[in-house]
Amino acid sequence: MKLTAQQFEQLALEQLDTLYRVARRLTRNAAEAEDLVQETCLKALAARDSFDLQEFGIRPWLLKILQNIHISKTRREGRQPVTVEEEHLDVAGGTQTTTSGLPTDLSAFEGMDDQLVQAVRALPPDYQAVLLMWAVEEMSYKEIAFALDIPIGTVMSRLHRARQRLGQQLRSYAIRDGIIRE
Repeated sequence: MKLTAQQFEQLALEQLDTLYRVARRLTRNAAEAEDLVQETCLKALAARDSFDLQEFGIRPWLLKILQNIHISKTRREGRQPVTVEEEHLDVAGGTQTTTSGLPTDLSAFEGMDDQLVQAVRALPPDYQAVLLMWAVEEMSYKEIAFALDIPIGTVMSRLHRARQRLGQQLRSYAIRDGIIRE
């Protein structure tokens, strides 16, 4: 079903909060998340004529655009030289001790337990994307498949593997902390 410009904009605007939440989880930075959402909206508006309203709405289509922009940007930035902050040099040199090498910005995960955050961040990016879209955004397998441009079977297997790895990681934390016995 083709939409008028006004209908399209209304549907897209309703998804801004979802786009920002997903972008925030992907980038772990508020400013980068805002930029990612803005780029997504610009691309979506430019491609409005090619959008055809499907049974599951505009959200998966917008998330697909967001994911593609993020992947492109990450690949592009990965090829660029990186400056190392002095505090990171201190950690690498052993002058400062930390409990983990992971960023401690828990606001990106809205206050989840630190070990759960670490376990989710330890997942491969493909597994993370599927898990977060399913668990946090409450998307269906079909919506996730469309958003990530992968078959539904791949969504199911990635979600299964993500849950397994998450369970194993959390179990090892519980054993280490003496909550459960081996």
